[in-house]
Amino acid sequence: MRVVAKFGGTSLGSGDRINRAADSVANAVREGHEIAVVASAMGNTTDELLEDITFEADEADRAEIVSMGERTSVRMLKAALAARGIDALFLEPGHPQWPVITDERGEVDVEETTRRAKALAAELDHVVPVITGFLAETHDGTVTTLGRGGSDTTAVMLGRYMDADEVVIVTDVEGVMTGDPHVVEGARNVGQISVDELRNLSFRGAEVVAPSALSYKDDELDVRVVHYQHGDLLSGGTQITGEFKHLVDLREEPLACLTVAGRAIRNQAGVFHRLSQSLAESGINVDAVASGMDSVTFYVDVDEAERAENILHREVIDDEMLSSVTVEDDIAVVRVTGGELPNQPGIIAEIVAPMAEAGINIHDLITSATSVAIFVAWGDREQTLEILQQLY
Repeated sequence: MRVVAKFGGTSLGSGDRINRAADSVANAVREGHEIAVVASAMGNTTDELLEDITFEADEADRAEIVSMGERTSVRMLKAALAARGIDALFLEPGHPQWPVITDERGEVDVEETTRRAKALAAELDHVVPVITGFLAETHDGTVTTLGRGGSDTTAVMLGRYMDADEVVIVTDVEGVMTGDPHVVEGARNVGQISVDELRNLSFRGAEVVAPSALSYKDDELDVRVVHYQHGDLLSGGTQITGEFKHLVDLREEPLACLTVAGRAIRNQAGVFHRLSQSLAESGINVDAVASGMDSVTFYVDVDEAERAENILHREVIDDEMLSSVTVEDDIAVVRVTGGELPNQPGIIAEIVAPMAEAGINIHDLITSATSVAIFVAWGDREQTLEILQQLY
């Protein structure tokens, strides 16, 4: 089996942990597996180096400085593997076999990186390459970086381009947990999670796998997260399944928009719960929800609009803080899903501008971690779909 193993900073944070990492790689090699290693900077080295740059420095100098953490890690890990009789080679920007190449804008040159990654993969039966994570270089040899979480990106990218069977992310957590074990009792490991689920968690604060890394995962590549303490690359942890694709999807049936108005609804504990529960208890599915300071809007199937209006009206009557409920029928929703859409600067303007030029009024726009939902009049649905398909 061909495996790309990425060791995070905590898993290389001391001599003992480096020994544990080297043991796990050596054991896998002795079992006949082809292993490539991606190493982060030891501990918090990168953050500490960044904090020490208290002077004016251009991007090239900053990249060279912060690269020292990863450059140290690969030397330490290579030496530890050599001490175990494993033929290893450390790779950093500037090495003739260095694989990760970017263009002048800092974007990964997929064609050249793929060519170099495949050349490196062809030698895995002879040597274990220990590769600096986070770093890249341009065609002219300038050191660049892949941004926050870049070591994860390096690992999954190389896993894909080296035709690996699996990428193993070695970190300081037991894979993906049901909750933060430092905060909630009884948190347990999730044996399997989809790319979609994990990306949503990652964008909302879960520090498991960098979202930028998951964009390189496809259906053919397995990705697994394991704890460094177990010292086993080939079992345990959480398996990440699936492939995240850009998708522009038009809901086939129209929606109705029901808006409940009230005084400072957002500051009233339990109001949203009571309204949602009343719809759920009557078997009415809510497609989406939007809220403001003085209103909550529910989107439901247009066939359920009258029943939903009566249910919500009863809640309005029973709560003096609520004033009224209104209904608007024949709303269409087009969803754009994929990538890091809501986290890309200018993404909303990119969507809104062509729709404004086409004279389409946006009824509502709701973002999540990995999608944007655009609500328009039913009669504008086909033109909206066409515009978004051209964009994505």
